[in-house]
Amino acid sequence: MRISVIGCGYLGAVHAACMAKLGHDVVGIDVDETKIKDLAGAKAPFYEPGLEELLAEVQTTGRLTFSTELSAAEGSHVHFICVGTPQKKGENAADLSYVNAALHGLVPYLSPGDLVVGKSTVPVGTATRLAEVVEESEPAAHLLWNPEFLREGHAVADTLSPDRLVYGIEGGSEEHPAVQKLDEVYAASIQAGTPRLVTDLPTAELVKTAANSFLATKISFINAMAELCDAVGADVTLLADAIGMDNRIGRRFLNAGIGFGGGCLPKDIRAFMARAGELGADQALTFLREVDAINMRRRSRVVELTRELCDGSLLGKRITVLGAAFKPESDDVRDSPALSVAAQLQLQGAVVTVTDPEALANAARRFPELHYEHVTESALTRANAVLLLTEWQEYRDLDPYEAAALVSTCKILDGRNVLDPSKWRAAGWTYRGLGRP
Repeated sequence: MRISVIGCGYLGAVHAACMAKLGHDVVGIDVDETKIKDLAGAKAPFYEPGLEELLAEVQTTGRLTFSTELSAAEGSHVHFICVGTPQKKGENAADLSYVNAALHGLVPYLSPGDLVVGKSTVPVGTATRLAEVVEESEPAAHLLWNPEFLREGHAVADTLSPDRLVYGIEGGSEEHPAVQKLDEVYAASIQAGTPRLVTDLPTAELVKTAANSFLATKISFINAMAELCDAVGADVTLLADAIGMDNRIGRRFLNAGIGFGGGCLPKDIRAFMARAGELGADQALTFLREVDAINMRRRSRVVELTRELCDGSLLGKRITVLGAAFKPESDDVRDSPALSVAAQLQLQGAVVTVTDPEALANAARRFPELHYEHVTESALTRANAVLLLTEWQEYRDLDPYEAAALVSTCKILDGRNVLDPSKWRAAGWTYRGLGRP
């Protein structure tokens, strides 16, 4: 099947490469000439494990090409819209300008029977509006909404082997011809047993934002418990183990730390609240305000704990921050808690050095005033305190005895609760976790 993928950012580049891997003929389209040039040369414009190898593999088959012109979509049977929906400046609502531009730019090239498949995360009601635009331009074309569920660091596997497929189509009928056509696109996944659910358009739009809101709530819940554990001397890690044994709750996403970040969860829950307000249902989502507030409060909590670790003053203290990306296996620094903490420490007089295996270039563009060091050992040298804020495996595997020989003062704040406190204390370190005695 011939497929176009409009938008070659994080979602679109991965989707285009994976669709070619599944045997389709794919053209990826983006207005960013540098990005298109990189992708055409099998170079990923961001760090994602396995993506560059996949790009190189599928381009040798001739099934994957890239273009900066929307006219390249002409002749494709299925058109995936994968552009970003960032948070509007000064507002909580999602910015739909890229989605609108992509669709309006695409419609002149639609043919009868074509599918327009939205994958971007959009406020509920968007798909119905866009479906009307498609129908006015080409009545025999169809719009579906097929939300993505990618995890950064696992995006290739999540696309090739998804845990579920959701199709939103007007009327929500399994018998709609567009459903059968999209089944052809995902035939390999369906044959492998991936569950598929056909819904109406609003339900499909809500799936992604509802899922992200639930995950954000679970993370903020355990972080709220960490605050309580700090107050009473309890251990939030053991608490999470205990409540996670209840199969109604589960242990995943119950890891207390400095909170969530990235380009999805923070902006998605804010856009969800904003859209609920527009629909007159804002009372239904008031709890998300506290979810967001707890999450942001974790960052200031880390700053205060670092001050305590430095004997009450940050002024002139050399602080090493391990991690800049919002999560490991990614170079994404959008709304990164680690970088936010580093910047706050710098503002309060600390001399901050940040290290990260992949994200330093992006971090330097975001906060050029911080000092960055590529080599972990160099970053640790003469530090008065060390903060582990992104749980890359190499930081989890640090030898406390070797690290002790590099720093000026053996003090560490484990912002992700991933280190063994007894091991670090035995090596002479003052260890501080979050919600751990």
